[in-house]
Amino acid sequence: MNSTGENDLSKLCIHTITTRPWKIEETAQHFSAAGIKGITVWRDALEGRNIKQTGKMLLDHDLTIVSLCRSGFFPAKDSNKRKSAIDDNRRAIDEAADLGTPMVVLVCGADPSQRLEDSRKQIQDGIGELIPHASTAGIRLAIEPLHPMYADTRSAINTMKQANDMAEEFNSPWVGVAVDVYHVWWDPFLEIEIKRCGENGHLTAFHICDWKVPTVDMLLDRGLMGEGCIPVKQIRSWVEAAGFNGFNEVEIFSTAYWKENQSEYLRKIIKAYKDHS
Repeated sequence: MNSTGENDLSKLCIHTITTRPWKIEETAQHFSAAGIKGITVWRDALEGRNIKQTGKMLLDHDLTIVSLCRSGFFPAKDSNKRKSAIDDNRRAIDEAADLGTPMVVLVCGADPSQRLEDSRKQIQDGIGELIPHASTAGIRLAIEPLHPMYADTRSAINTMKQANDMAEEFNSPWVGVAVDVYHVWWDPFLEIEIKRCGENGHLTAFHICDWKVPTVDMLLDRGLMGEGCIPVKQIRSWVEAAGFNGFNEVEIFSTAYWKENQSEYLRKIIKAYKDHS
């Protein structure tokens, strides 16, 4: 709950991937009409568009552009692939600057043909190589730890402790951590690590959804808040106690919800946010 005691929409942000069937122009219209104040833009939503004009369009709809998703995917045995990833990350930073958002969220990647330790070293090297470019552009890089089920190809950073350790080693104002409840809710040290993240000034983003029981697809069956077993309210209280006062970002990948009428789905999101986050 916010400081007024009401779970209003002033801190609600929704990712474009959540209402994926809508084009970004439709998304802006619907979010704005519903009183939603924040939007996180996925890069696929920008394809074929003038990014600066798109950013202006979002601002004209009274939407705060919270972040750009996603970049990362640093690890690879092949050095040419690692170089290509760095080039793409630089493009993402430039896109964020053109869009008018202060942050890029990093899904850090992993290469299953090598040790996790090697992938983590390549992630650290990759982020370190990007910091000067991020600093020049004024864009913060948010390391997002992903659930261990994704340690094969999507991310070798799987706990808040690993993300905190890396952010602290950089000790840069341009590197932070994104907390996504879907990925970290199970961690017995989560409250401790969230507090640590806040104390060190690294807590930059908070993503919410729910873990459905049973989950029929580990990627594309996320639930609305209140539909599953994640203690979203409790984790939000820890995040806020750690000093975070940013947006609560609804990020849901769901083939089932993408098939629904998106206007009705948006109403469900808002109700779930008010009742269960």
